[in-house]
Amino acid sequence: MNIPNGLLYTKDHEWIKLDGTTATIGITDFAQSELGDIVYVDINTVGKEVAEHAVFGTVEAVKTVSDLFMPVAGKVLEVNTLLEGSPEKVNGDPYGEGWMVKVEVKGSTAGLLSADQYKELIGKH
Repeated sequence: MNIPNGLLYTKDHEWIKLDGTTATIGITDFAQSELGDIVYVDINTVGKEVAEHAVFGTVEAVKTVSDLFMPVAGKVLEVNTLLEGSPEKVNGDPYGEGWMVKVEVKGSTAGLLSADQYKELIGKH
């Protein structure tokens, strides 16, 4: 199970990488493995302000559809267009080519988990 240090995590299994006031967000390796083969990513919130914990899109796997929750309040700047034709990148490289959105952070990151705290949460310590 890949849980990189240097990222922040949510209890809903999203990860966030901060770069100043911009954040890249995706789902964790644990989340993609639980979902199985991802066949579609639906995110239509570009240009919109999204509240912390609000749904910013969905990810569809063979057997289920799962909501994507915003780790921090922010404005969605960009969606990973690679996922339109290759949603399986979320399975193969969730922290790289499988990222989902970039946002302008408008809220606090205080409630997010470190890699060690996330490992504890999912029982992978």
